[in-house]
Amino acid sequence: MPIRFDHKPGLVVYVTAGDPSLNATREIAIAAIDAGVDVIELGVPFSDPLADGPIIQRASERALTRGTRLKDVLAVAREIRAARPAAGLVVFSYLNPILRYGLREFASDASAAGADGVLATDMIVEEAGEYLSELDRVKLAPIFLAAPTSPDHRLEAITKVSKGFVYAISRVGITGTQKSVADDARALVARIRRWTNLPVAVGFGISNAGHVAQVAEFADAAVIGSAVVELIERATSERGPDAAPASVAGFIKGLRLPQAALAR
Repeated sequence: MPIRFDHKPGLVVYVTAGDPSLNATREIAIAAIDAGVDVIELGVPFSDPLADGPIIQRASERALTRGTRLKDVLAVAREIRAARPAAGLVVFSYLNPILRYGLREFASDASAAGADGVLATDMIVEEAGEYLSELDRVKLAPIFLAAPTSPDHRLEAITKVSKGFVYAISRVGITGTQKSVADDARALVARIRRWTNLPVAVGFGISNAGHVAQVAEFADAAVIGSAVVELIERATSERGPDAAPASVAGFIKGLRLPQAALAR
């Protein structure tokens, strides 16, 4: 089904599959959806996550230590889809695990598992021909990252092949929580809109209700990753993995505080 944002602003939440366990990932994703998340990014743990900060790196290490592999992530995707048929579901991965799995096999299996789209963080649009063909074959939406440093011709190329939404990186660097939304984000979204009517989601550093309210002024959705992964880490450490879903749900609900309350 097409990815859509039923809320304003939309919420996209990233979780590292397999941290603290595959069962917990399923329950966390379902709790987040029930709390108002529009799209779940189901992260494939990878041993060399170049774009990720220390929080997500630690989560990937824990998941890999428990033996989590791409096939396991797709199995969890299937369970989430069965439990919440209307939710947006994106497989978020580096390219290496996809290539090792087999590009054609991955596309077929991800579609069969109920994924709506794929975001391969290091898949560059200039070399994406075969990748795009395989995703198109099974009706998966290709989602690309657009950076403030991307020249106009590259943003145009990204928007031409993107489906679902465009992921605008709010700042240059790695993932992680920040004190404020970078000024570059607003300008980047305006540039992206020259070439597409797709929703634009802003990520990297979005971690609280104030950030979400800022993003709502100029974009369609906010992406929250490190803040949620860190919350899962803390809840699991303090109270055990069973506490993580409720902690995440409470956090998500808090992201939609009324604008009037945020202005105080």
